[in-house]
Amino acid sequence: MNLLSRSFRRAASALLVLLAVQGTAHAAGAGAIQSHNAEVNGVTLHYLQAGEGDTSPVVLLHGYAETSHMWRPLMPQLAGNHVVIAPDLRGAGQSSKPDGGYDKKTLAQDIHALVKSLGYPKVKIVGHDIGLMVAYAYAAQYPDEVDSIVLMDAFLPGVGDWTHVWLLRDLWHFHFYGETPLKLVDGRERTYFEHFWNDFAADRNHSVPEADRQFYASEYARPGGMRAGFEYFKAFEQDAKDFAGFAKTPLHMPMLVLSGEKAGGQFLIDQAKLVDTNVEGVLVKGSGHWLMEEAPEQTMPALVAFLNK
Repeated sequence: MNLLSRSFRRAASALLVLLAVQGTAHAAGAGAIQSHNAEVNGVTLHYLQAGEGDTSPVVLLHGYAETSHMWRPLMPQLAGNHVVIAPDLRGAGQSSKPDGGYDKKTLAQDIHALVKSLGYPKVKIVGHDIGLMVAYAYAAQYPDEVDSIVLMDAFLPGVGDWTHVWLLRDLWHFHFYGETPLKLVDGRERTYFEHFWNDFAADRNHSVPEADRQFYASEYARPGGMRAGFEYFKAFEQDAKDFAGFAKTPLHMPMLVLSGEKAGGQFLIDQAKLVDTNVEGVLVKGSGHWLMEEAPEQTMPALVAFLNK
């Protein structure tokens, strides 16, 4: 009987170890980030993907001076419960850089085409900076296909008193495009972006890390990268017209707004309440514009909690 009992305990222990190993491997596999390309809406979109789950996938949209790379620290935290998709927007990173189509309505149509090509009927969508404008344009155009939305520190052109937004203190770069600006930044991409990474942060010494700065500068130095980036701002006049029209039909899905205390502050939260009836606003304490890099200990748990609801 003792021999039988010992054999049973050994077998049970071995089974537990096997299950633990399989569980660890499964979690690691779910969190593994893969790189893909898709031909959609007339452009090639590069995107990162990780995770698995039966709920709606999470789509993460980067902003200016960054790419999908910014989401790598967050993706494994979501991957246990969701498929997570982080595209390079048209014009950024490894995605194609056509002459036009940089208004946020069209950028959102790119992302929608990508989501449809992957077979998903609904998404949870997150955007930072330019990405939040794309996320809003997505939700406004396809409200029945969005479970929830997150806007992270920037503003919505054309909504409310938007010309007084904090980021407009640097209005010059919204008009910085064309032949001469492109010649000025050629080979000096890092110098140009340092202004944003440093001056939009609460503390320039606690902003975008050095390795990421090198990565982003090289990504935007790809042929056509700087020109395409300038087009995001050149399109703001059209975006303002589009968003003013979108805002006439309020959204109703849950919306989380994360705004840097030392950057957008209350302004984005107030704007969001003009376009959605179900808004939760959070000021990220002590942070400037770069929420993921300046305040990850506040930003990532808030995102995970909201997206896992």
